[in-house]
Amino acid sequence: MTFSELGMPQPLIAALAKQGITEPMPSQVAALPVLLAGKNAYINSETGTGKTLAYLLPLFCRIDPKQEATQIVIVAPTHELAIQIQRQSCDLAQNAAMPIRTLLLIGGTSLDRQIEKLKKKPQIVVGSPGRIRELIAMGRLKPHTFKSIVVDEADRLLCDESLESVRKIILAAPRERQLVFVSATEQPESAKEIAALAPDVVMLQTSAAPVNENIEHLFLVCEERDKPELLRKLIHAMNPDRAIVFVHRNETAEIVASKLAHHKVPVADLHGAYEKNDRKEAMDAFRAGRVQVLIASDIAARGLDIAGVTHIFNLDAPTQSKAYLHRVGRTARAGAKGVAVSLFTEPETRLVRRYHSELGIAMTEIGLREGRVIPADDTPLKPA
Repeated sequence: MTFSELGMPQPLIAALAKQGITEPMPSQVAALPVLLAGKNAYINSETGTGKTLAYLLPLFCRIDPKQEATQIVIVAPTHELAIQIQRQSCDLAQNAAMPIRTLLLIGGTSLDRQIEKLKKKPQIVVGSPGRIRELIAMGRLKPHTFKSIVVDEADRLLCDESLESVRKIILAAPRERQLVFVSATEQPESAKEIAALAPDVVMLQTSAAPVNENIEHLFLVCEERDKPELLRKLIHAMNPDRAIVFVHRNETAEIVASKLAHHKVPVADLHGAYEKNDRKEAMDAFRAGRVQVLIASDIAARGLDIAGVTHIFNLDAPTQSKAYLHRVGRTARAGAKGVAVSLFTEPETRLVRRYHSELGIAMTEIGLREGRVIPADDTPLKPA
């Protein structure tokens, strides 16, 4: 299938070509006809499969540029993901020469400034559910013009404290509005909520394999206290173009950032405890290539699509297979190849079998010798 055969107008096809996108990905092939028809849909596809464009493209087609009112609302669980979606929407409109305006509505920034920008009647708003709900309650964001509402990372937004805000946004919109839910994984709680909000939802599942086959999965066994130093040596040995290091705790992030900076490794910290402006500066530096290594928590990196990430390092082991899935999904996107390296203590090696069993991946044990990565004696491990 081509974008033309899927009903995309020439300006959008030309806009995609400017980004080097000429063929639709499976999630887009599945979603475009359904969303163009105005149906409620749940896009469930692995990370790196083009889900954002899978809903942006058809929703762009449903926007009336002459109508100066908010027609599309997109809610996201993190500020970083909302910023990414807004940037992608702006790029699409600019490259297609379409007079469509997108406004970012997130907390931690001036509410008065956002109210002022809403007076310009953006056709698309992207933001956090709490801030969008607040502006609706204030009467500054008019829900009666909403045509489509997108809940990105639905498995998270419909399972935590954001659920009530998402419900309020949907209930404030007209009954004939379109609902689009997007996620790489599925939680029983979120699936139940989706069924309640949209009983007629069309399920669009486009991948049988939960993990990208282009990712090489490696692990190294060590003592907990040795992890920061071994990470430094791994980065030196592998020399990644761009790498994301996942940690659980603030103090770990600070220790790793300090050690890498001391050894002249360009590093930035995106850990969720930092202020919004700090996180934005870190993301901008990483995207621009000024920083080689980005330190992040699961929350901070959720859903991010950063071009050119070649390596993922799990300094703190994710105990849940789904968390591992989200982490490694930051690399090998859009057909590229990537490497995921996990640093395990001896007790944590039980996770190798868990990932094998629940995700179907084969992990290879490695070691370090004289500044080089070498295979361990008992590799590769095959699924149990």
